[in-house]
Amino acid sequence: MTILDAHAHLWQRARTPQDWIDPASMPAIDRDFWVDDLIALQSAAGIDGTILVQSVNTAQETLDLLAAASHPSVVGVVGWIELEGDVAGQLASLRALPGGEKLVGIRHLAHVDPDPSWLTRPTVDLDALDVPFDLVVHAPQLKSAAAAAAAHPSVTFVLDHLGNPPIASSDLAAWRRDLALLAELPNVVTKLSGITLQTNWSDWTIDDLRGSVEYALDLFGAQRLLFGTDWPLLLLASKAPSWIEIVRELIPTEHHAAVLGGNAARVYLGDQHA
Repeated sequence: MTILDAHAHLWQRARTPQDWIDPASMPAIDRDFWVDDLIALQSAAGIDGTILVQSVNTAQETLDLLAAASHPSVVGVVGWIELEGDVAGQLASLRALPGGEKLVGIRHLAHVDPDPSWLTRPTVDLDALDVPFDLVVHAPQLKSAAAAAAAHPSVTFVLDHLGNPPIASSDLAAWRRDLALLAELPNVVTKLSGITLQTNWSDWTIDDLRGSVEYALDLFGAQRLLFGTDWPLLLLASKAPSWIEIVRELIPTEHHAAVLGGNAARVYLGDQHA
């Protein structure tokens, strides 16, 4: 079985500052992470390939990630472009660069955009995308995320981190209601990633995650769940090998091949790594 990590990050802070990292509360990730670190992660966790995902809304970071994609451990890059500009032109320019053939998706950090209505802004040209669009939103933004996905049915939307269920608060009613709106849309899939960061980082168990994962599995079905580590952010609350084992426990065995690799290959890579 091929294991593809559909969601990991690399950064070199001298080139692309990560101002969101708080050294006091995030010492585990308060450093650079680059390809050698990724290779070590893959070896420790038994991961066969990784899709890198942007972590700041800058063109430079996407250029750096495409350069990193020259290494065979990187099978794809979800980058950033200015979606209120010439989308087709920017995509063509990136694809002309070394590593550009591995551009498999686009993401914008909608959850921290100063405009809370960014996703539904009419000047955001999502229809010009010919690759999936990653949705990164906080739970209260799920309703607007669903509106955006419904308005652009030709675009595949990949909801990161199950829409960030507020697990630590145990107040999941609104998240459950609004996640269902996205699950009703056939052009939406979701990533089983990042949810340990919604717990109390130093004090959680697999049972804290079980209800959210089982609910998402019931809504989306196994063919629309993509495994991701969200490494290195994962290090704030867990480690990659243990996260893979948690996924294996929470997802029925007959769906492991799809969730742990096959779905990411289909959605992002055209199945060539399935």
